[in-house]
Amino acid sequence: MVFNKLVLALCLTALLGVSGCSRQQSDWEKAVGANTPETYEQFLKKYPSGDFTAQAQARLKELYEERDWQKARDTDTLEGYQAFLKQYPEGKWTEEARIRVENFTLASAPSNAIPPAQATPAPPAATAPNPAPKAAAPKAVAPTAATAKAAAGTYGIQLGAFKSGADAANARWAQLEKKYPKLLTGLTPKVAPKKSASGTLYRLQVANLSEKHAASICKSLKEHSQACTVLRPAHS
Repeated sequence: MVFNKLVLALCLTALLGVSGCSRQQSDWEKAVGANTPETYEQFLKKYPSGDFTAQAQARLKELYEERDWQKARDTDTLEGYQAFLKQYPEGKWTEEARIRVENFTLASAPSNAIPPAQATPAPPAATAPNPAPKAAAPKAVAPTAATAKAAAGTYGIQLGAFKSGADAANARWAQLEKKYPKLLTGLTPKVAPKKSASGTLYRLQVANLSEKHAASICKSLKEHSQACTVLRPAHS
């Protein structure tokens, strides 16, 4: 009799365990189907140490990052991207946020372009009783080939800045070139390292562009939410 009771108790325990697992499985499938932060939060509150807890925590973190990244993009400010990086130093959108922070820094830096030379005003002519005939005005000097080249091809663009190395910059170029072949055709990228307090940034740049061409490329890329900054002449 005692043995039968023991067997019955074990069977009931097993049935309760199966029922609990089935209920957790069902709740997990519902959470996955809804795929919102709220449903995953509710699942974790109900099953803080269940079979799907680790998966729920990972997915919740991804959704939070996606939400905060969208907010940063919507505001599109240096402070917004910096706050995002502080909260997500290693995540899906971390590298993109660093690119945009670097581009904001470049855009706010003073221009290193050389201002056009100004003509030195001629000294006033001395007063004389019978002024001499005016001398013919000097002929304008035609711009040299070097001057013309400087005016047409000393601008550039920066498409990103990467902490992980030159390979990441080159991979970024390959992605952009594949996605926007008409826009970037004929352009030759370069990776320019720059040391900073937090380490070396590998900047993806394209040089030898006219001001108009550089501005046109950046305008088109920004319309597709791609980072791009015009580099003025003599920018290092």
